[in-house]
Amino acid sequence: MPNHRRVIHTHDAPQAIGTYSQAVCCGQTVYMAGQIGLDPETMQIVEGIEAQIHRVLKNLQAVAVAAGGTLNDCAKVNVYLTDLQHFALVNTIMAQYFQEPYPARAAVGVASLPRGALVEIDAVMVLQ
Repeated sequence: MPNHRRVIHTHDAPQAIGTYSQAVCCGQTVYMAGQIGLDPETMQIVEGIEAQIHRVLKNLQAVAVAAGGTLNDCAKVNVYLTDLQHFALVNTIMAQYFQEPYPARAAVGVASLPRGALVEIDAVMVLQ
């Protein structure tokens, strides 16, 4: 049986820092790994919650483009925050990266994230 998984990789998003791929495409569905606020050039976390949210979404955007889509092709987004007080800011900034109709979304408060990140977002995208 042939392998129908295609690994997505781009230098415009941080390189995987573990045993995972930036995204995996199965048919028309792309499962995007969680992104934190790592600058892809320095592999360092950007400072502050607002900068991290923007960097996370830019990283996801780069992976979406590498897979042949855009963030507007996302069907589901999961947001992980170390402080749910930042949820309103996430909403505001997401509106700059996504257009209506918006994807389904979950937001979860977590105790900690890799590298001391304040936010992580993953997504599932369906290509047209």
